[in-house]
Amino acid sequence: MHTVRAYRATPMPVLLHIADATHGAGAASGAPHLPVPHPPVPHLPALIADAGTALPPLWQLGTVPFVALLLCIALFPLIPATHHWWERNFSKVQVSVACGLATLAYLILSAPDMEAGAAAAGYAVKHAILDEYIPFIVLLASLFAVSGGIAIHTRARPTPFVNLLFLIVGTSLASVLGTTGASVLLIRPLLRVNERRTRKVHTVIFFIFCVSNCGGLLLPIGDPPLFLGYLKGVPFFWTLVLWNEWIIVNGMLLCIYYTLERRAFRAEPLEVHVERQAIAPGSRFRMEGLVNILWLALILGAVAFVVPGRMFPLSEWLAVPFVTPNFLREGIMVTVLLLSLWTSPFAARNHNSFNWHPIAEVAALFIGIFVAMQVPMQVLRGMGGGLGVQTPDQFFWATGTLSAVLDNAPTYLVFLQTAIGLAPADATGPGILHLTGGETVHSDVLIGISCGAVFMGAMTYIGNGPNFMVKAIAEAQGIRMPGFFGYIGWSVACLLPPLVIIALVVI
Repeated sequence: MHTVRAYRATPMPVLLHIADATHGAGAASGAPHLPVPHPPVPHLPALIADAGTALPPLWQLGTVPFVALLLCIALFPLIPATHHWWERNFSKVQVSVACGLATLAYLILSAPDMEAGAAAAGYAVKHAILDEYIPFIVLLASLFAVSGGIAIHTRARPTPFVNLLFLIVGTSLASVLGTTGASVLLIRPLLRVNERRTRKVHTVIFFIFCVSNCGGLLLPIGDPPLFLGYLKGVPFFWTLVLWNEWIIVNGMLLCIYYTLERRAFRAEPLEVHVERQAIAPGSRFRMEGLVNILWLALILGAVAFVVPGRMFPLSEWLAVPFVTPNFLREGIMVTVLLLSLWTSPFAARNHNSFNWHPIAEVAALFIGIFVAMQVPMQVLRGMGGGLGVQTPDQFFWATGTLSAVLDNAPTYLVFLQTAIGLAPADATGPGILHLTGGETVHSDVLIGISCGAVFMGAMTYIGNGPNFMVKAIAEAQGIRMPGFFGYIGWSVACLLPPLVIIALVVI
């Protein structure tokens, strides 16, 4: 029997991170609840809206485009005939759009009539592109561009201790700046310190494990799934009860990394051990382009406070009621991106070898992923109540496994809704968490869901947005990162054992 843990709230100053707030979640932190009207979901053949509904025939065909896209991402870089063709972003766009169109064709052709099929395809496009993809890529692009204007100069040697220190700092910042913000801020300086190293792939992989994923567990701003939970009514400071899991998993990962890094460093050529990198004269640590810290704060503030369907942050203070419209948040981010490009020193971006290729690669692939993912996600929503998931460890593994191959944010929401259905609305007691919208959930179950979504989003390149972006940045610096299955091999060997331990001992 799993130990039930009571909710503990600990005040802490915070910054805020990414959110897909388009589902009109309940009010949080006392903000007035302004429900966003949602059009009824049109007939979605082979898509399930209500738990317990039987799956229609041939629903499996709707998942084929998503599986095909994953196989293309995994296999095309390994096949000699397609390797160089796949390196071009336009090739990725072609495959990505083709899989997205195949999903829409399935929705149209499997409907009882063309009108219902067109409505289903239109709803899928609206939800995938307007509600999910545009907020996702605008946030990543703005953080990518702003962080690209911050140059960190350091004369540090690429020793195991220095690299470990980078990962510790990044892991600690991930819960405050968010996994995306911490990743794009620190990956370039880390790569620059290690540019003379011949063995550095493992450093990038563990950076993805810790900074881009596991470090973001302590606050809702740390990782998209947790922020969606906050918007659905999970108290903001509730995630601080996850400090135990945060320390255990990140601690074990950092220990594993340091062991591997010490061995890799001993095998480096002699000049790596004795020669410092040539950095411009100055202090041992210097930052350039500090104006971008202001732009970074504005982006995080916009994500946190400019939530579509809620009161605009200054409206109460100005006594002028104003409900935040859709895409105002994204408009602010784009404006800040342009201001960053205008105000950043050219030398800072030149020092970072800044270019748009990595974010273009992410944009090319994820537009198809978000569209093709609609059918699997709707099937998951429909089957959520019938999966037989009851205990915290079952929720941990179910949420985590699907978060590794589907986007971890919507997967978190599916299992959160399932968990809410397990707790009676009038339930009380130390193991019951009361959401701000009046619903209840077992706190230990929510712990399993939160840990599964955040930790196992690191299992594949597509589990969390920053993963693929860090990979692309590393490859742009000439590092040959492992392919889709090669990366999974690393995650199974190094990430999975700590997760098994916390599932057996803690959750």
